[in-house]
Amino acid sequence: MISVPKGTKDVLPQDSYKWQYVENAARGIAREFNIKEIRTPVFEHTELFARGVGETTDVVTKEMYTFEDKGGRSVTLKPEGTAGAVRLFIENGLANSPLPLKAFYIAPCYRYERPQAGRLREFHQFGIEVFGSAEPEADAEVISAASLFLDRLGIKDVALEINSIGCGSCRAEYNKALKEYFAPRLGEMCPTCKERFDKNPLRMLDCKEEACKAICAGAPKILDHLCPDCRAHFEKVKSLLGALGIKYTVNPDIVRGLDYYTRTVFEFVSTSIGAQGTVCGGGRYDNLIEELGGAKTPAIGFAAGLERLLLLMENTGIEIPPAGTPDIYIAGMDEASRLKAFRIAGELRAQGICAECDKMARSVKAQLKFADKIGAKYVAVIGENELANGECAIKRMSTGESEQVGSGIFPPI
Repeated sequence: MISVPKGTKDVLPQDSYKWQYVENAARGIAREFNIKEIRTPVFEHTELFARGVGETTDVVTKEMYTFEDKGGRSVTLKPEGTAGAVRLFIENGLANSPLPLKAFYIAPCYRYERPQAGRLREFHQFGIEVFGSAEPEADAEVISAASLFLDRLGIKDVALEINSIGCGSCRAEYNKALKEYFAPRLGEMCPTCKERFDKNPLRMLDCKEEACKAICAGAPKILDHLCPDCRAHFEKVKSLLGALGIKYTVNPDIVRGLDYYTRTVFEFVSTSIGAQGTVCGGGRYDNLIEELGGAKTPAIGFAAGLERLLLLMENTGIEIPPAGTPDIYIAGMDEASRLKAFRIAGELRAQGICAECDKMARSVKAQLKFADKIGAKYVAVIGENELANGECAIKRMSTGESEQVGSGIFPPI
């Protein structure tokens, strides 16, 4: 038997309503914030991610699904949503739209890494991107959208952590301080950190090796190296979050795992899903659009992993409303009555009513058992007398009460 690839997971009929519940909540938040949907290809040119996500990130160096197509072009299954959204923004001339332009997506992403709870090789993200605003209000609005989304799902066991990693000017000074700190300790660090030392010392702070993490704990903090503009921006973001009543903690160790971030970065963190505690994260990326060939345009966004959200909801006992069941099951006693049941079911569906009927040539007794198993709210049985009289008894399954329905509702064939 051919089995599902490692790191992927089927969504079964009895579970799909949970996904729909989360996705509907995401779409509801987008509607309330006037955010329009975008859809980008599942694969892009590899260069987009190498330039956009960052050549020194784990995503690009270790985790991407990259291959050559039949034309010899290098393409990659998208490992995250922002780079593709930025490519869409540039290529389709959306910079000429009224700004800020607010977009969202619900899409699969792919990373080759060790599967674990809440982290698969194929995973799904709900993301929001806001293009065109450099103001702190955009930061606070994006964070508030993420906060409200989690709240709408009933998720309480999360803490918002925020940081600022500054602009290019701040980063240059900070990188000098990092190099001064790491230089005498470089021999104790992993090969990846040694490679990043010259290319991007900030990325060393994201290392997952325990020895490196211990060294990084004593590294200089970016908040101590912010320029006046970045410091003022961060203070305004904090003030706006306070005005919205959103609680947060400043965590100077947040740098996020992708190179395009600037200034505000944030994560919503839980302790209920194991080591992979971040259920939603994002930040500002004011240079990415220009780096990918567009005009200089500030932007900010976030992404939330649906698998992690569903795992967190399960682990914390959040009940998702059950899937809907058929409004009515119409049983037929013989060939003529089954045909009539089939026609009535079609008419009811055309009116927006969820109706079911037999498609297995079952006996009436078996049809009624099946109707009970699928949770039909009402059951009607049509036989010879019902066909002749144009009347039928409809039974409410929850109470056992029956009501006679006629007046041509079931006219003779």
